[in-house]
Amino acid sequence: MAKPYRQHLKSSKSLETTYEAIRAGFVALALEKNRRATPFVAQARVLKTTASQAKTPKDLLDIPDIQLALLTAAGVSDKAAGHLQDSDRHEAIEGLIENFLEPAGVNFIEELVFRFLLTRGDTLGGSMRNIGGFMAQKKLTRTLIAYLKIAGCKCLWLHGKTNTWSELPKDDADVELTLRGLCWRSPRGPHTLLYNLTVPVVQNNIDLALLDCSAENLTKDIVKTPSAYIALGELKGGIDPAGADEHWKTARTALNRIHEAFAKHNRKPHTFFIGAAIEARMATEIWKMLINGTLENAANLTDEEHIASISQWLCSL
Repeated sequence: MAKPYRQHLKSSKSLETTYEAIRAGFVALALEKNRRATPFVAQARVLKTTASQAKTPKDLLDIPDIQLALLTAAGVSDKAAGHLQDSDRHEAIEGLIENFLEPAGVNFIEELVFRFLLTRGDTLGGSMRNIGGFMAQKKLTRTLIAYLKIAGCKCLWLHGKTNTWSELPKDDADVELTLRGLCWRSPRGPHTLLYNLTVPVVQNNIDLALLDCSAENLTKDIVKTPSAYIALGELKGGIDPAGADEHWKTARTALNRIHEAFAKHNRKPHTFFIGAAIEARMATEIWKMLINGTLENAANLTDEEHIASISQWLCSL
């Protein structure tokens, strides 16, 4: 019987990320960063208009609607603001006015907006650290949904914010933005795929876990049961070649933990790896693991054929 990875891989070279894919990945990241920055730019514009009522920096204290924005401009993040008392917040804003806005003279409104955006930029930078994983999850999810729809499989999806399961709507555009799991009926029964699950057997977070149960029967006891796991995989969406080795080391360690933990229970779930940035040395190592059976499947996230093939494999297990 042909190995599943042979459907889309001919050699280790097939796994390597091309220059064109890296370039396209960086462009996609830039576009996503701009999309996420749009609300902050809109807030800055409103802040500028509202703050323009003030004749002097001190007058800003008399505009109730911009006090939170003043706190942000003072360098206080939303998270930090929740731990401050009113007196602390007032002190921070006073410091902003005395040390930065008043010295700016007639340009104090521009200075305020610049400093507001500076703090918001830090917030954006924090959210962008996980953007590779988010975009990878979106891409895989969209392909899985596409395969299930073509195959005529009914599908449920888990809403990440409400933690509730519901039937996938006919118009499923953008469900991948908040989706945390999928459930479908395979030829062998109902299967549930969860993202970022802490697997008790491994005592660690695993990027992708496919369980032999329906969404309705997904309980804490099922999650604790070694025999319930069909497949476990690592998904690394970072496109920067400079971080490729580090991502692979993290994934390899996680995969080794999976093998060791389940072996103690005489279980061997399918394991797989999907990565966006795969360098030549990584590709050679992954290929060797596929050949010797340490890994059952692997794919390059930037290759549409790879993702279609591994999605079909997951849905058919």
